[in-house]
Amino acid sequence: MTLAQVKERAGIGESSVSEFENGRREPSLSQLQALARVYRRSVSFLLAEGEISRETVLWREKPSSECEETEAVFLRLCEQYHNLEVWTDDVLPVCLPEASGSAERFGYMQAELLAKRVRDELNLGDRPGLGLLSVLEEVCGVKVFHLDFETTGAAASTRSETYGAAMLLHAGNVRWRRNFSLAHELFHLLTWSVFRNGENEPTSLAADEWEEKLANAFAANLLLPADTVRSAFAAKIRDGGMGFGEIYDIARQFDVSAEAVLWRLYFLKLLADDVDAEKVKVIGGELRSMSRMYEERSDATPRKWPERYRALAVKALNSGSMSIGRFAEYLEVSRQTAMKYVQQESTDGQEVPLASA
Repeated sequence: MTLAQVKERAGIGESSVSEFENGRREPSLSQLQALARVYRRSVSFLLAEGEISRETVLWREKPSSECEETEAVFLRLCEQYHNLEVWTDDVLPVCLPEASGSAERFGYMQAELLAKRVRDELNLGDRPGLGLLSVLEEVCGVKVFHLDFETTGAAASTRSETYGAAMLLHAGNVRWRRNFSLAHELFHLLTWSVFRNGENEPTSLAADEWEEKLANAFAANLLLPADTVRSAFAAKIRDGGMGFGEIYDIARQFDVSAEAVLWRLYFLKLLADDVDAEKVKVIGGELRSMSRMYEERSDATPRKWPERYRALAVKALNSGSMSIGRFAEYLEVSRQTAMKYVQQESTDGQEVPLASA
């Protein structure tokens, strides 16, 4: 940011900011807090010495504007989530099936086998999209956040020793499209050590075209298991044909988009022999244009952070590990609203009686 932008956002004069940068003057605590808010960092980060720990953020489709600021928000949310886990002594370790091997030898077969392994080891069943998000958040220790982007296809992921595994999804997309992004980013988390060597890696980067194709193949295989899709397809055929309505019926079963179902049918060779990839794109466009007629699934805009994040914040507040001001900051509420949680503290300490051993 320019000095003028910092002045506008922090309310600190340009000359003062320049003096801070050049070491000619030290900021006051209130100025430090303002700068921390602007740069999406903690005050302790600004006061720390030594090298800055730089986390890599991998983008599916990098926003053309405000990318760095979005990354800063994402990483700050990761830091806050980690703080809540530490303050409540409730750190959920990352528990994911790790991929191995070299990037040069990782192909479509490996992506398909990895998808099957994930379904089996995480007990996701025949229709993983229905419960994938909750399993990743509540069981596997993956931190999933939602923000609005200018680019609807954008999504990001990161892995670090400090924060663990985390994803950032587009809050503006409907749930069934977010499901595909969720599975797509899961591939990057599972193969992080395969495609990221950590040496001289930029802090912000976009996955290359081949890796993205593998991530799409993984997501399709994970969310739309071949045998289950074939059974659903066979049950919907009427007089040797299938209409758009049946495609949407299958999409609702798996909680994915109708286009995802169409492409899966194509790769499973369940469409006519004369239907090539270009024709699938055309049909996909027609499906999109008909979505208002067929797409009646209920959906709600997701919160920025997971439910577990909020629950940990309440637990930290009631245990005295977190101040009211910090609670208000972490949940983006007023201090007055934060006080209501304190007033409910008397009931939070109750315990459920358990059977004796």
